Amino acid sequence: MMRGYVRSSPYFFRRIRIAMTLLVSALLILAAFIPAPLQEPANVGRVPNPVKSAWFLLWIQELVSYSKYLIYAVLALAAACILLPWLTRGGSEAHAAWLKRDRLPVSVAVLSAFAAICALTVIAMFFRGENWAFVLPF
Repeated sequence: MMRGYVRSSPYFFRRIRIAMTLLVSALLILAAFIPAPLQEPANVGRVPNPVKSAWFLLWIQELVSYSKYLIYAVLALAAACILLPWLTRGGSEAHAAWLKRDRLPVSVAVLSAFAAICALTVIAMFFRGENWAFVLPF
């Protein structure tokens, strides 16, 4: 065993197994008591206008509602996320830390994108009404 390291088996994997068991149990209990927000079967004669996307795609629908060309911003964000491991300068992974000074621009960009996605999702979920009109939630 190397000095300064703790063996991951069985200590770390035991905690992972307990956390996964609790998470799966909680999800199964929630799925049993909270119904899925499904709509009635599709009817070609009566199409709802517009249909909101699933909650995890609402931010894209909100962004595209401003301009159809903003889909390219979504594609650029996806490309940036794919390239994220290569955007940071080579540093020492032995001393990992949150918001390290040499990786600060990437950290700020990721946190900004996360905040923007959360804000757009909240706007689309609670502040958009019929025909995608802006409404107050109360």
